[in-house]
Amino acid sequence: MKYQKIIFCALVVLIGTILVSQKMQPDTTLDILLDKSSKYVGASYPHDLGFNGNGIKVAVIDTGVDYNHHDLLGFGPSGKVIGGYDFVENDNSPIDTNGHGTEVAGIIAADGNLKGIAPAAKILAYRVSDTGEGVSSDLIVKAIRQAVTDGANVINISLGVNRTNERIDEAINYAVKNGVVVITAAGNSGPDPRTIGSPGKDPNTITVGATYNNITSSLVATLQIDGKRVQVLPMAGIKPTSEPVVAEIVFGKYGRAEDLVGIDAKGKILLVERGSDKKDELVYFSDKEKNSADAGAKAIIVYNNEPGIFLGELTHKLTGPDYKPTIPAVSISREDGLLLKNIIQNKTVGTLNTFYHPDFVSFFSSRGPVSPFYIKPNLVAPGVFVNTTSIKGNYNLTSGTSFAAPHVSGTAAILLQKNPKLTPYEINSIISTTADPISDTYGTPFPLEISGVGRLNVTKAFNANLVITPYYVIFDLSPYTKTQTSLLQIKTINQESPKIRADFKLNEDAAGFDYSFGGNRLYITSSLAKEIPGEYQGMITVDDGTMKYHVPMLVRISASSVGVTDDDGKLNFRVYSNDTWSYAKISVYNKDDNLVSTASITPTKSESIAIHEAGQYWIEADIKAKNDTTRVYNAIFVESPAKGQIDFSAVGIPQRQLLVIVGIIGTISIVGIMIRKK
Repeated sequence: MKYQKIIFCALVVLIGTILVSQKMQPDTTLDILLDKSSKYVGASYPHDLGFNGNGIKVAVIDTGVDYNHHDLLGFGPSGKVIGGYDFVENDNSPIDTNGHGTEVAGIIAADGNLKGIAPAAKILAYRVSDTGEGVSSDLIVKAIRQAVTDGANVINISLGVNRTNERIDEAINYAVKNGVVVITAAGNSGPDPRTIGSPGKDPNTITVGATYNNITSSLVATLQIDGKRVQVLPMAGIKPTSEPVVAEIVFGKYGRAEDLVGIDAKGKILLVERGSDKKDELVYFSDKEKNSADAGAKAIIVYNNEPGIFLGELTHKLTGPDYKPTIPAVSISREDGLLLKNIIQNKTVGTLNTFYHPDFVSFFSSRGPVSPFYIKPNLVAPGVFVNTTSIKGNYNLTSGTSFAAPHVSGTAAILLQKNPKLTPYEINSIISTTADPISDTYGTPFPLEISGVGRLNVTKAFNANLVITPYYVIFDLSPYTKTQTSLLQIKTINQESPKIRADFKLNEDAAGFDYSFGGNRLYITSSLAKEIPGEYQGMITVDDGTMKYHVPMLVRISASSVGVTDDDGKLNFRVYSNDTWSYAKISVYNKDDNLVSTASITPTKSESIAIHEAGQYWIEADIKAKNDTTRVYNAIFVESPAKGQIDFSAVGIPQRQLLVIVGIIGTISIVGIMIRKK
């Protein structure tokens, strides 16, 4: 009985150790980003030079791949799909029965009627879902690790959630540290901000959002009323206007024929509400458009009957073959619609325009930010109306960030074929900094949290000679930190010394910039110009004489700041503030965005944090002054880590797993000692 109690206590200790090491994180389900997509970028330039991904293995972690499709034919060493595993059926045949994985694989490496970005690349298929609706995070982790074991050069993950999953992030970091490039879809939870979750939020992935495509269906719309812009979305099926529609806006209720009786709609823009006020009555968008056109309206605006904006479609199965939209039709949110309904009681003129804009970021593409320390998404790629391979030998026109990501995966394969020695961080930098900055419907650059650097440019990435790391710059300025210098490492692929010129553009003149370049180091100094707290975005253009590279930039200005000094691996902190502050919580994060440690300081008490691994560290400080809490940031590079503690990175085992091992050894030792004493 005594031995049983001892063993029971030991098991309690062991289970507790395991639970703590895993932080009690459940096995969550990740939704596959199953939407339609489109292909926009062309890779004919590297193809013409013989670079098509030959010799590169791209792992597709998805619903499997239909390797019986003519464009992806063959399974095994001599086929297109050279290997993989079915984690759903637990066998070696990862055949796709859903279609999503086959669509992704086709964009990467189809080599038949359709040509992928890297048509000569080989595919490793890992089936982690059979329905396309979701997948266990445990299977994702297994698939990532198996892809590393199987020698993948690139991993494509076109699935994700708008939350964090630490186990997936750890597996991705493991893959990147083993030399594998990981590309992930941003997600389809836009347009709300902060909707990029794991794995897209991981700083070591290349995270890809979705733009429209170079096809005539890539329409956008603008609406201006009294010089003010109103967000509108064009309905599917309309055509671009040859010139803006400028007309008075009148209210047309629900857009039914009877609603327009007695309304002078001729030459006007009609504002109507979505749906109907009659129970079970269906009034299609096509009905509203046709009735408005028949009444002589020049355009129609449909506002939502519930909060938020929506995407409308005019053509559908019930419209019949004879129906063709004749006037522009756009949608707006309920909030904007009700506001517009009120102001048009007085004569109100609107200017409506619809036009082709292939580089417009799609409505559904998930947005950042995900962290105050780095920028996501990295870039965007075509993800609307992509024609790609599907199961049973078919092809499909599909949309979603799921299909923007494989454009980048194929590009990574081409770059690795050209230069196999490039690291994942260097591939990330090249693809990100050679992207083309893009603008919204009014010509204003998209915010970084929407488009990252810009839209993928395969030709520029292929021709790139500069590798700029990191691919972004963040400055934190205040009245106490009026200047700050950031370092960009510049490596040349041809190993020649470049001549660098840098230009700076900020969306507000809140800071000035200067730079110096020597060796392989580009020092950029930001100087406070206006003490106006806020976050300002911009772009650094680095010109080597043959190509212009773009580095996104954030400048944060705050009234307070946190100073950090490195004393042989021990970080010491100091708060600077005009207000009388009473307490500050300091959090230190490593380059993987993992929390290293926290400290609490007051004006009379200091506390240091020991760092046991060299590298970049990010500092976050929550400063309490009176009844307000202000959050400020800083960063520091630790060259000489503190001694006397275990360096988990040197051990080569993840810290949590090491804690489990230590717990098991400790438990066994305790049991042994107690039994011997008895």
